[in-house]
Amino acid sequence: MKHPTRRAVNSALAVILAGLATMQDAAAAEDAAAYPSRPITIVVGFPPGGPTDIIARVVATRLSQAWGKPVIVENKPGAGSNIATEQVVRAAPDGYTLLVETIANATNMTVYKKLNYDTRKDLAPIVQFMASPSVLVVGPKVPAKNLNELLALAKAQPGKLDYASTGVGGSPHLAGEMLKYRAGIDIVHIPYKGASPALNDLLAGNVAMGFMTSLGLGQHIQSGKLRAIAVASPKRLPELPEVPTTAEAGLSDFHVLSWNGLAAPAKTPKPIVDKLNAEVNRILATPEVKKQLEGLGGFPIGGTPEEFTKYVDSEIRTWGAVVKSANFSLD
Repeated sequence: MKHPTRRAVNSALAVILAGLATMQDAAAAEDAAAYPSRPITIVVGFPPGGPTDIIARVVATRLSQAWGKPVIVENKPGAGSNIATEQVVRAAPDGYTLLVETIANATNMTVYKKLNYDTRKDLAPIVQFMASPSVLVVGPKVPAKNLNELLALAKAQPGKLDYASTGVGGSPHLAGEMLKYRAGIDIVHIPYKGASPALNDLLAGNVAMGFMTSLGLGQHIQSGKLRAIAVASPKRLPELPEVPTTAEAGLSDFHVLSWNGLAAPAKTPKPIVDKLNAEVNRILATPEVKKQLEGLGGFPIGGTPEEFTKYVDSEIRTWGAVVKSANFSLD
């Protein structure tokens, strides 16, 4: 009896594997067509009431209206959003447990010594919601009127100027560290427990400067209680048109944006990811949602899963370099 050749066996295996792949694709497409058939949970790693929570609820409400199924927002704050992220990466990859992925998921990759997840490997980015540029502001006791004057003041008084942040490892902290190593200055980090106490001390002149999102800053800038030095984004903000970008102020390629978007556990079927992506893009394009995001000090982004994946990867690299330069970490 003549035995089959290795080539014949390999060809037969290839046919079988191709058939299985086709069956899996068909099953995934069928699942996506029926999706969602039950409630969806969107997990937020921050307390209710903040911009990340608000945009999650805006999207959840409209997804529920579009699909006729409950979309629930669940707040799981703590550990720099790691608690929420761990819950989602352990969930079934079926599209029914989702995460509002944020800049914290990029910075945490190097800020924390140990993580129970890998942002790149364990999450499947779906679509970016929004971005809120940070504004470098100085308090009433700082005489600098522009970035060059502020940097000259810092260089003349190394270790004397301080900057406020919302806590160790957050984007305002890392923005200050990036300014230190990019501009070659020595300024002291003063961490606060949230944005409100940091802003209050800035207004009181108890701390020299800080990176803040534009939400709520306008009234203080117009009253003269704070002076806006630069917007850390590629373009000026509509609500602060007189404030130059960091590039215009003399510091090129210095961007600090608080961002968020929707992500699923890795291995979530692509047809489900694509279905969510298409619907959220439709939601973000509506005039009322655009207006809501502007009210939060941000602007809608949207785009493809691949674009969001590429952006998250670039943020991990950017902030990883900042954290290593600052030489700090959290347990």
